[in-house]
Amino acid sequence: MNQIPSRPRIHWLSAVVILCLGALALLIVRLVPTTELQVRNIILFVVGLVTLFLLVLWWLFASRSPWRLRLGVFAVFLVLAGSFASAFRFHGVTGDFIPILKARWTQPATSAFEKGLDNPALDHSGRADFPQYLGPDRNAVIADGTELARDWEKEPPQVLWRQPIGPAWSGFAIVGNRAVTFEQRSDSEVVVCLDILTGKLLWEHADTARFASSFGDVGPRSTPTISGGRVFTYGATGITNCLDLATGRLIWQRAMSKDAPKGRPEWGYAGSPLVLGDKVIVSAGQSHNKSLFAYRLADGELAWRNGSQPAEYASPAFLTLAGVPQIVSFNMICITAHDPATGEILWEYPWGRRQPCCAQPVPVGANRVVFSSGYGVGCELLEIERDAAGKLSARSIWKTLNLKAKMAAFIHRDGHLYGLDDGTLTCIDLRDGSRKWKSGRYGHGQLLFVGDVLLVTAESGEVFLLAPTPDGPNELARFRVFNAKTWNPPALSGDLLLMRTDQEVACVRLPTVKKPQAVSSSPAHRDNDDRARAVLEDAGDHAAAEEVVERSTAVGTKNDVVCGKHFCLIKNFVRRQPEGGFACDIEARGAER
Repeated sequence: MNQIPSRPRIHWLSAVVILCLGALALLIVRLVPTTELQVRNIILFVVGLVTLFLLVLWWLFASRSPWRLRLGVFAVFLVLAGSFASAFRFHGVTGDFIPILKARWTQPATSAFEKGLDNPALDHSGRADFPQYLGPDRNAVIADGTELARDWEKEPPQVLWRQPIGPAWSGFAIVGNRAVTFEQRSDSEVVVCLDILTGKLLWEHADTARFASSFGDVGPRSTPTISGGRVFTYGATGITNCLDLATGRLIWQRAMSKDAPKGRPEWGYAGSPLVLGDKVIVSAGQSHNKSLFAYRLADGELAWRNGSQPAEYASPAFLTLAGVPQIVSFNMICITAHDPATGEILWEYPWGRRQPCCAQPVPVGANRVVFSSGYGVGCELLEIERDAAGKLSARSIWKTLNLKAKMAAFIHRDGHLYGLDDGTLTCIDLRDGSRKWKSGRYGHGQLLFVGDVLLVTAESGEVFLLAPTPDGPNELARFRVFNAKTWNPPALSGDLLLMRTDQEVACVRLPTVKKPQAVSSSPAHRDNDDRARAVLEDAGDHAAAEEVVERSTAVGTKNDVVCGKHFCLIKNFVRRQPEGGFACDIEARGAER
């Protein structure tokens, strides 16, 4: 009697060995100390892919299962993989190089700004300006700004408005009530000017240009600079614009495709323009004296160009070190300092391992400056020395891995440095670089010191309030603004915080410490109050009218916020009063809720 041959058993041992080796490799990578978190995540991803690939090879060629079963399972695997790829699209990475996937049925953000009207109240807000990247002094510090309240549970921040915006990693520059930023719309880089109180579009300027990279996504990277009633922008493809702040009219334009046509940085031009005297400085990062460019503000003519170091993503910084004013450029493999008048190189110092450099240099004394970058490079304090002949040179005081600032600015305060060490807030002693503490995982967000408190806009989209000291971070409050990757630098004008991502922008009113105001019996103020109260009474908003009465009686100054459901009606009313200051009293300080 013939026996039916038995089917060969599946050879599971090889699969178990592959899985065990893969798990062991993952464990070793996780446990081995490293100063490069991003590299570790890349290795983990590669190990996972290799393990999956080996399992597929085992199943097809070494499992001993029937061929019909092998091909059937492989076909199911391909269908699942194809379905996953059809359902999700790659949307860049986090600051730690973890892939971000988005459902394909969700559409990329496109801006749809409502058109606003120009009026005199836009020029003067009564709040401090934030005219460039990292603020008035380009150092992420607002020393004399509004005093922020510390109890956000008692009085939480308020989102005044939010709306979609096109991709860009730019921040805002704010002067008066005008807030300027970049966005990408299809094949155009667009500079937009918004009314900070309403989010309405005042003007826009578009250039045919588009930059995209696999990890850095799409759109411009730099933040506009506002100076002397003009807006200076530097797009990701190297277009420098000078625009009129009031109208957006193009005054002049330069393009690196003509001035320095031999390539651009891997992730696009990212340094924000530096306005210095009668010049605007931008970084091109090319050889043959084409690393740093200075254009004249008046007409865009070339004032000078110098340096031959490849550019990175930090912005040119104006510092005075060893008594010498200089423009410091934080390049890929070398720091260079230039004479502001001629571009002549004053000193150079080698840096890093050809890894991205994004954080601004931080001066910490008359002749000392600190640099820091991520990807395992760390932080170094340099002293700039001047010899008898007047020649400058740099020497290292200390170097440490305790602060690896990848994208965010780090800040000097009372002999200590505060920054994000690969995404975790840390404090180091300026004397020797030793770590005081490291606590609080905020990801690769941004920092802004306001008075004696620290605002952290976390990569997760939350904003945190801290009162850090050398003894600890002292987190006070938090407030969620977005549910998306937030790399863009924030901008703060008074109590108004502008935050954005590559898809959305929001204006947040932060609670402030209330201070008593002096009583004024100005007839003009009383007249303004009477007119505001009359409009509100006519509209039926008696509660808001009473608020005007209370403010007028107790304070006697212009109504800081005439708010309520009829704010838009008040705006229309005050625009019909060109002869008085009533428009400024209400329009410039009001906000629709």
